[in-house]
Amino acid sequence: YTPPADSLERKSATVGIPDPHLDVKIINPATGEVVPCRARGEFCCRGYSVMAGYYNMPEKTAQTIDAGGWLHTGDLATMDEQGYVNIVGRLKEMVIRGGENIFPREIEELLIRHPKIADAQVLGVPDAFFGEELLAVILPKEGQEISEQELRDFCKERISHQKIPRYIQFVKSYPMTASGKVQKFVLREQAIKTLELQEVAKTRTA
Repeated sequence: YTPPADSLERKSATVGIPDPHLDVKIINPATGEVVPCRARGEFCCRGYSVMAGYYNMPEKTAQTIDAGGWLHTGDLATMDEQGYVNIVGRLKEMVIRGGENIFPREIEELLIRHPKIADAQVLGVPDAFFGEELLAVILPKEGQEISEQELRDFCKERISHQKIPRYIQFVKSYPMTASGKVQKFVLREQAIKTLELQEVAKTRTA
């Protein structure tokens, strides 16, 4: 929560600090180690507000709550030096490209700053060499046209090369859920067909 005396910036740009008597940590999802301040990792919590488990689902409970009582939320988050937390994405949406963890939301936030872009969805698609590659599905603003090269040049000036999407697609709309969320899994399935990655998608990776 954010205390009443917090600034407007704190209240609008973070989800606040942990409630009293609750433990919170941000961990590297691969190693379980706590990450440094402001580094991205999985948000975990422990305390009186954590559920006992899923009803009649012991395996699911064990996957979510570890032996130490920590609930692994699946949310990607950061925490600053004062304990304020930001939710920055979902763990299942993280792309592992050549062993490097890449967070789509970071790239999406950059892409929507382009004056010709209304929205951007970034996700991972199968790749025979890197395991996954980045795909950006771009929704241009009405009446605007943008080329792949223009978008790549925009990215090159602002992010490291491995975070620049290998594939770029332009659409007029996104597949949505009834609650108004973009269905990234549908975008991925469509991209696998469009990019002819069906055989690569069958390859099992670690």
